[in-house]
Amino acid sequence: MTELILRVADLTTLPVDAIVNAANPTLLGGGGVDGAIHRAAGPRLLAACRALPEVAPGVRCPPGEVRNTPGFDLPARAVIHTVGPVWRGGTQGEPALLAACYRRSIALALRMRTCSVAFPAISCGVYGYPYAEAAHVALATLRESLAGTALAVVLCPFDARGATHYRAAAAALHIALREDRMPS
Repeated sequence: MTELILRVADLTTLPVDAIVNAANPTLLGGGGVDGAIHRAAGPRLLAACRALPEVAPGVRCPPGEVRNTPGFDLPARAVIHTVGPVWRGGTQGEPALLAACYRRSIALALRMRTCSVAFPAISCGVYGYPYAEAAHVALATLRESLAGTALAVVLCPFDARGATHYRAAAAALHIALREDRMPS
């Protein structure tokens, strides 16, 4: 049975099968959650990302797509990298691209035979996606993508403000969301 769990925590500390990295197209690290994952996973993650082929100059993963690497020094055994859309007002296909990030991450997690996967709030940092709208897209897409699966999905906002947006989106969409308040 699929379970959606809300946990305010440091994504890099979660003992799940895979974590999702809100990456940039180079996959070579950056700020926010991307930088935190690269630091926590150690230098082998950067080497593994560099080994992934470029699909265009400087682009290893276009927006809306996914790639995977081992988790190296993380508690998670794998990292699913996805590049969310930069917010441009919502009229440039951002919701569809964000939904693709979640849908393709779930599809890859299932192909990898994971039992649990944790997501950050994709595109809500420097990419500027409004948190409330992103939480709605995330939960609607996860509901659709998880139908008939037995995957545990942890939504892992970094702070209480993010958790508030997930709770509101879950209520609006009539989605059961279990809160995990255990310390990370």
